[in-house]
Amino acid sequence: MRSYRSLFRTPEFTPFLLSFGAFAAAQTIGGLALGTLVFRATGSPLLSAVSMFAPQLAQLLGGAVLLSGADRLPPRAILTALTLAFAVGTAVLALPGLPVWGVFAVVLLQGLVASLGGGVRGGLLNEILTKDGYVLGRSVYNMLWGLVQMAGFATGGALLVILSPRTCLLLAAALYVLSALVTRLGLTARPPRASGRPSVSATWRTNALLWSSRPRRLVYLGLWVPNGLIVGGDSLYVSYAPEAAGMLYAFGALGMFAGDMAVGRLVPPALRSRLATPLRLLLAVPYLFFVLRPGVTLSAVAVTVASVGFAASLVLQERLMSLTPDDLAGQALGLHATGMAAMQGVGAVIAGALAQLTSPATAMTLMAVASVTVTLTLAALGRHDKRQPAVPGTRPGVLPEPAATDW
Repeated sequence: MRSYRSLFRTPEFTPFLLSFGAFAAAQTIGGLALGTLVFRATGSPLLSAVSMFAPQLAQLLGGAVLLSGADRLPPRAILTALTLAFAVGTAVLALPGLPVWGVFAVVLLQGLVASLGGGVRGGLLNEILTKDGYVLGRSVYNMLWGLVQMAGFATGGALLVILSPRTCLLLAAALYVLSALVTRLGLTARPPRASGRPSVSATWRTNALLWSSRPRRLVYLGLWVPNGLIVGGDSLYVSYAPEAAGMLYAFGALGMFAGDMAVGRLVPPALRSRLATPLRLLLAVPYLFFVLRPGVTLSAVAVTVASVGFAASLVLQERLMSLTPDDLAGQALGLHATGMAAMQGVGAVIAGALAQLTSPATAMTLMAVASVTVTLTLAALGRHDKRQPAVPGTRPGVLPEPAATDW
């Protein structure tokens, strides 16, 4: 499947995208409103950054106990219920007088919910599309996320000029309800992909199986760490340029859209497999420029160029699927989403603490240095593995190695 026409002719792909688009819009507008609300109330870059990314930290716990449900629960029903839970939580955040500790309690609960949603949504996309359509479909999924972020952050920034953050949070809650309706009415009821009841022990067993393969471990680390460090730096936009944060987020989404379109549609598969390391380096290197404390215009250029590098996730997700049995696809993608989100939350805490001790610009630069270091280390480990003879079947669930890949 190499054309958008054939992709959008696939049954259920369009309602799946529309549902995700409404969810992403709610998350974007709600996150910016919440970060602004906390920053205005506390004046703290750390608390502002953590308020936007604390749900990602909670996903780490959710991924450890809930992920078996990604393949063992009916996807339409669980996605609808999870999205409605987000709507309720976001409406609670809009309550006047809610203390800061109450805000963090709600966003942590939302993170627990989100840990299951990522796996369910990823596994469902893998069911809706054929194998040869996964990368193209995932690129469109990511491009939609980029477009919605552009529109959402730009719209959210404009709305925050004329409306209160609490009103914007209520708008986000309404968008979550819309997403739940599209999911319920537009998707077919499917049975679970795997048998058995979801449980903590089943989650642990499958996570251990997924993590037992060294090639999969390197893929997961490549998906999680460089990305999480840079997104942690991105969480400082509100404190770096309070009046232009929405614009910086929007330009970042523009770069992400361009990268996903190029890698998903234009780059041949043989070349695509070798782009993981270059794209992850591109994601970090432009942020080194922030050591000079550039103005808003130059910052927007750097953010746009860097965000093209987010397309590395397409390359690495394709490799992850080639290393994973079909009946574990949901939990494998859920573990990816959970680990990435958790690392983004960790990155936000680290970046916020560094900004508190130094400045937002210095903290963003240091996060970029760390991301480059991790990417080069993983690339070296991947090259070392390729020089070793493959021993297929040494552990259950480890599939034969695909063709050589540039880490």
